Amino acid sequence: MTDKPSDAQPRRSFFKRIAIVPLAASATGGALLGQGVAMSPGGSGTAVAAAQTPEPPYTPTFFNAEEWAFVIAACDRLIPKDEHGPGAVELGVPEFLDRHMQTPYAAGNIWYTQGPYTESSTYFGYQGRLVLRDILRVGIKAMNARSAADFSGRQFAQLETRQQEDLLKQAEAGKLKWEDVPDKIFFNSLLTEVRNGYFADPKHGGNKGMGAWKMIGYPGMRADYVDWVEVRDKPYPIGPVDLAGRRA
Repeated sequence: MTDKPSDAQPRRSFFKRIAIVPLAASATGGALLGQGVAMSPGGSGTAVAAAQTPEPPYTPTFFNAEEWAFVIAACDRLIPKDEHGPGAVELGVPEFLDRHMQTPYAAGNIWYTQGPYTESSTYFGYQGRLVLRDILRVGIKAMNARSAADFSGRQFAQLETRQQEDLLKQAEAGKLKWEDVPDKIFFNSLLTEVRNGYFADPKHGGNKGMGAWKMIGYPGMRADYVDWVEVRDKPYPIGPVDLAGRRA
């Protein structure tokens, strides 16, 4: 399939939405599927659609079963599928999170994590002892515990959409008052990871098929799109290219 102008309009309003959008979403826990795209021999720049063979469901190696269920449910609430484009679960963001938690960054290898641990202005950012992967793991445990206490033993992933959104909004506002990790820190860390996975290059596990890039009209790794940098009144006419050279 040769590159052709796209009819899809960039959805700039997507970035103006609040963190949690209570819109109809796809069923939580859906399979994470992707579509492969291969380049034709000779480097002619022609993209050839590969066979539509679904990828096998991703098996997490960092999150346990309860944590994984939470991650899928939370991703589905933070960026649900709607009229603007695909949702986080559909684009493989849970896979991105599981893989990213196993990196030196998430393990805090480049963080200063020694004391003293004191209350400080939010201007200085997070000043606690937990690294990113522990913030998420401890926060997920606390969220499931709160869910079980408020909803007759049911964990977060077992709640109705409205109940999940309510708990996430409480965490965002700092109303849950957890002891082991600040709920706002957990929420902001989780939301940042979901956003990163949604828009990152597909090689990191999320943004399957470059769905997020296509939604916003981002050209990806194309070598030259200087002529379009200052264009504001119409979308970029050619689909994106990822780091591996695949075209969407």
